[in-house]
Amino acid sequence: MRLVADRLGHRGDAVAMGPSGPVFIPRILPGEEVEGEITGDRMDAPTILTPSTDRVRAPCPHYRTCGGCSLQHASDDFVARWKREVVVTALAGQGLEAPVGEVQTSPAFTRRRATLHGRRTKGGALLGFHARASDTLVAVPHCLLLTPSLKAAFPALEALVKAGGSRTAEVSLTVTDTLGGPDVAVTGGKPLDPVLHGQLAQLAERFGLSRLAWEGEVIALRNPPAQAFGPARVSPPPGAFLQATAAGEAALLAFVRRSVGPAKRVADLFAGSGTFALPLAENAEVHAVEGDAAMTVALDRGWRAAPGLKRVTTEARDLFRRPLEPDELKRFDAVVIDPPRAGAEAQVKALARASVPVIAMVSCNPVTFARDARLLIAAGYVLEEVEVVDQFRWSAHVELAARFTRR
Repeated sequence: MRLVADRLGHRGDAVAMGPSGPVFIPRILPGEEVEGEITGDRMDAPTILTPSTDRVRAPCPHYRTCGGCSLQHASDDFVARWKREVVVTALAGQGLEAPVGEVQTSPAFTRRRATLHGRRTKGGALLGFHARASDTLVAVPHCLLLTPSLKAAFPALEALVKAGGSRTAEVSLTVTDTLGGPDVAVTGGKPLDPVLHGQLAQLAERFGLSRLAWEGEVIALRNPPAQAFGPARVSPPPGAFLQATAAGEAALLAFVRRSVGPAKRVADLFAGSGTFALPLAENAEVHAVEGDAAMTVALDRGWRAAPGLKRVTTEARDLFRRPLEPDELKRFDAVVIDPPRAGAEAQVKALARASVPVIAMVSCNPVTFARDARLLIAAGYVLEEVEVVDQFRWSAHVELAARFTRR
């Protein structure tokens, strides 16, 4: 059947109108005419009859098999326009408008944190990402996303899979580029016993890993797996959240700094290990709230060891179940909030009842952001500006930062 793609869906697949409703077509662009067999609501093996002028040759040799990227067939300009439109459309869905700036896209070879998967094979180990919508592992030695340091760690990861993996189950390896070297957290491996513990410790030493954790237990700590957050050096717990690229983090931090302005007392909600709290402490007292107690401990240690910062206090608190209430928020001049994909509806409702002059919100989900933004605007806040930050190049993932001021 022949179809013409109308638009891209939120996962990056093209959407065309078929005889029985929408049909989703991977790696096709709007305006392209395709032909292929429809199964259910998908055309998984389309033949392109009329290509778009926005179509480009995918730069990565693994693109046809790897599921890590979904938009390498589109020009950078097209992807940026589309991601900006995703944000505009999400706002419109809540009846909102705001100035949305140009997209800031992280360069290739800058992804500093990734979760790869591995499985033992007869001849050694297979390491890589999953194929699209599949359990099949695809080796990615020439990946264009990861930093050179992460790719240089592939032999270490393969050795870990060979030592502690199996041929029947997958091992997941979260590897992070740190100031002390690769930081690796492994799940799904064999249960630890004295022999395996010794083997893993030897591998960490041999390959120069900063830290190796196995199912949450630290096996080896050679160097602090530190990240630079402003003047502070913080060693987050194994597998902890970190902005995906240094360029993306810098763009978000610059926006947050500009939004907070001269505020002297700032609350940082969903603070993680201090991505925003510690740089902001160069000019303001900061209260950092995070649900993971291990991350607040790391943040506090980083603050205590950093020279010249103003006072930073930390609180381990589940902001979904126990948000900061208006009487707790009234002492702050500004709030920074960076919730997970589900958004922060309960906390935003509390913010809407408070009178904090400025709110800087960072979001990795435009839909939940727009929902939460509507609550603030209904309570008297003005959405002054939105900036789109693309840390996940060639994917459908969209991040943004926004500034709200009290009317």
